[in-house]
Amino acid sequence: MTDHAPLLAPHLEETQEDRLPVLLPVAEMPGATLYLGNRIAADDGALLLERGITSTMNLAVNIEMAPLTLADGTAVRRTHVGLIDGRGNTPPHLLGAALVLAGILGQESPGKSHYPPHRAGNVLVHCRGGRSRSVSVLALYLVLAWPELHPDLETAFRHLRHLRGLPASQPNANMLALTDAALALSGGPGLLAR
Repeated sequence: MTDHAPLLAPHLEETQEDRLPVLLPVAEMPGATLYLGNRIAADDGALLLERGITSTMNLAVNIEMAPLTLADGTAVRRTHVGLIDGRGNTPPHLLGAALVLAGILGQESPGKSHYPPHRAGNVLVHCRGGRSRSVSVLALYLVLAWPELHPDLETAFRHLRHLRGLPASQPNANMLALTDAALALSGGPGLLAR
């Protein structure tokens, strides 16, 4: 096991915390664990390998992640759905991100000769700091996929805030309103229920 900084550091200032990897398990499902994290964790090949993460979903419009190959030769699949941290997004964009996440979790790794080497594994959802955009998409996904555990957005946000050590002011008000609108657009909880 590699030696990494604490994965929850609520006593640090945001700028200090942004220099540390944040990687927290959100949900266990057959064949994969869904993680919440930040840009630093998404770029840490040793940490991703240690946690079995082979796919990442970047939700920051202002951050491009470079290709990454793990020490075992696995190419990390990078998905990017760029959201703005605050005003400027649309409900279909946020709903689309939750649907893309469902697709990533269900995607197989066929091992075609013209694809980079990949294997199925865990999935990391991140933005820059793992506080607003990624938390909003994960909350929406949890309500859509597991309504029996997360019957509404408040339940999902409370779960994620607790895991991440966030105050009630995060995600920001614009992202909360957007998540409400995206859930309404989806038709309500359970759209992705298994």
